[in-house]
Amino acid sequence: MVFKPNYNQQRAERDRNKQAKKEAKLREREEANRRKAETDAQPQAAADTTEPSAA
Repeated sequence: MVFKPNYNQQRAERDRNKQAKKEAKLREREEANRRKAETDAQPQAAADTTEPSAA
Protein backbone atom coordinates (compact mmCIF):
# COMPACT_ATOMS: atom_id res chain seq x y z
CA MET A 1 0.00 0.00 0.00
CA VAL A 2 1.37 3.40 -0.99
CA PHE A 3 0.96 6.28 1.43
CA LYS A 4 -0.11 9.66 0.23
CA PRO A 5 2.58 12.35 0.63
CA ASN A 6 2.54 14.39 3.81
CA TYR A 7 3.57 17.80 2.48
CA ASN A 8 3.58 19.51 5.87
CA GLN A 9 5.98 16.92 7.27
CA GLN A 10 8.22 17.20 4.19
CA ARG A 11 8.26 20.98 4.45
CA ALA A 12 9.05 20.84 8.17
CA GLU A 13 11.95 18.48 7.45
CA ARG A 14 13.30 20.82 4.74
CA ASP A 15 12.99 23.78 7.11
CA ARG A 16 14.88 21.88 9.86
CA ASN A 17 17.64 20.99 7.41
CA LYS A 18 17.87 24.57 6.19
CA GLN A 19 18.07 25.93 9.75
CA ALA A 20 20.74 23.39 10.72
CA LYS A 21 22.79 24.37 7.66
CA LYS A 22 22.50 28.07 8.54
CA GLU A 23 23.59 27.41 12.13
CA ALA A 24 26.55 25.31 11.00
CA LYS A 25 27.64 28.04 8.61
CA LEU A 26 27.33 30.66 11.36
CA ARG A 27 29.42 28.53 13.75
CA GLU A 28 32.11 28.17 11.06
CA ARG A 29 32.18 31.93 10.51
CA GLU A 30 32.39 32.64 14.24
CA GLU A 31 35.21 30.10 14.60
CA ALA A 32 37.10 31.64 11.68
CA ASN A 33 36.67 35.14 13.14
CA ARG A 34 37.87 33.95 16.55
CA ARG A 35 40.96 32.30 15.06
CA LYS A 36 41.69 35.39 12.99
CA ALA A 37 41.42 37.59 16.09
CA GLU A 38 43.79 35.29 17.98
CA THR A 39 46.37 35.26 15.19
CA ASP A 40 46.13 39.05 14.82
CA ALA A 41 46.71 39.50 18.55
CA GLN A 42 49.66 37.09 18.79
CA PRO A 43 52.16 38.99 16.58
CA GLN A 44 51.47 42.20 18.51
CA ALA A 45 52.01 40.44 21.81
CA ALA A 46 55.22 38.86 20.51
CA ALA A 47 56.48 42.23 19.26
CA ASP A 48 55.68 43.85 22.62
CA THR A 49 57.64 41.23 24.55
CA THR A 50 60.74 41.42 22.34
CA GLU A 51 61.16 45.20 22.59
CA PRO A 52 61.67 45.50 26.39
CA SER A 53 64.21 42.66 26.49
CA ALA A 54 66.22 44.34 23.67
CA ALA A 55 66.30 47.68 25.52
